[in-house]
Amino acid sequence: MEKHIERVMDDIISSPNVFGCVFVDHQGLCLGAKGDASTESAGIIGAIADQAAKLEPQNQPPIIVVEDDTKRCIIHRNGTVTGAIYKTN
Repeated sequence: MEKHIERVMDDIISSPNVFGCVFVDHQGLCLGAKGDASTESAGIIGAIADQAAKLEPQNQPPIIVVEDDTKRCIIHRNGTVTGAIYKTN
């Protein structure tokens, strides 16, 4: 699984305007990080995804976007893995 996540992170980080990504398991533990993304953010990324999913539990997990004037963080859960992608605007 580690090699698969590594390949996915390489693909993501090579996308335009992307400067970092983090993958988190269902317990908030970091599975991997690339670029300008901190492994220390893994727990909060998992918690944000957990809390947002509680807003409408009967629906698919939401895509959460946190942004400021220059960058954004896109968080999404797929199964037991949550990913965060950091992009410039």
